[in-house]
Amino acid sequence: MTQDAPGGPPTRHEDEQDDHRVDDQNVQSDQAAQDEPGANGVREGATEESERAEARLEKAVRAAEQALIEFEIAVETFRVEVENFSRLHHQRLGPMYSRLDELDALIAEARAERSGDPDDLRKAREARAMVMPMPGVEELFHGWIDSEGLSAEAAAMLTDRPVQPPKRVRPTDEARRLYRELARKAHPDLAQEDKERARREEFITRVNAAYGRGDEALLRELTREWEAGPAPEEERLGEAEELYARLEWLARRKELLTVVAQDLEESAIGAMLRMAPDDPDRLLDEIAEQLLAQVSEREAELAALVQ
Repeated sequence: MTQDAPGGPPTRHEDEQDDHRVDDQNVQSDQAAQDEPGANGVREGATEESERAEARLEKAVRAAEQALIEFEIAVETFRVEVENFSRLHHQRLGPMYSRLDELDALIAEARAERSGDPDDLRKAREARAMVMPMPGVEELFHGWIDSEGLSAEAAAMLTDRPVQPPKRVRPTDEARRLYRELARKAHPDLAQEDKERARREEFITRVNAAYGRGDEALLRELTREWEAGPAPEEERLGEAEELYARLEWLARRKELLTVVAQDLEESAIGAMLRMAPDDPDRLLDEIAEQLLAQVSEREAELAALVQ
């Protein structure tokens, strides 16, 4: 058997050995690929899962934004109703309350003068300190008496005929609808950039002022203005940290609004308004009748004391 010279061409036996080594390497590579299925697959799966989680988080943020806007609309609507009802309550019933305070002071003073008792004198001083300037008859009936005497509304009340409700100062149903649509479209909380948020805040301030006055015509004009203005930019997907921060801000904002809503509901006017949310005018009529009856009782009591 001969031996090949060093450096000479490989023999057939050596070629076969080299082929076997290449085949073994290929098999090992295939086996390694099988033993590690999916280093890429795992990474791709993790990426897809992360994207799905961020999409769910973004969806939760958008839902929270819309819920907050609806809550703000409800709170603002109730605030306007309370404010307008308070104004109407003061216009309609304020003079009657003042008249009752004056009669209470006169009764206490008449009793103190008759008895001379120190306790009665103290009560008389306290009652007088509570009195505002006594309204005249015209103020007491708040426009029910004109140059020709009793107005039609006053005459209707005194003769038990149906009484026309006072002029409404609350927004109409159409004004409420326009306000809600504008608030949903132009609400500042929908803005992601400071410039856009400032533009929306200025616009919503004008919307709130028009709604507070019940100015339906102005609300229509503002609707046209918004529709003609620049379209709001589409919101971009943010990082997960930004979405979490957004959720936290929305939660804090809702907490603040909840406090405002509770204060409104627990106020005296808010409590009265909740008693007759569908017909506050009827509630005012009932209170006015009760106050007029109390005025008559106090006047009779005072007349008996001063005789």
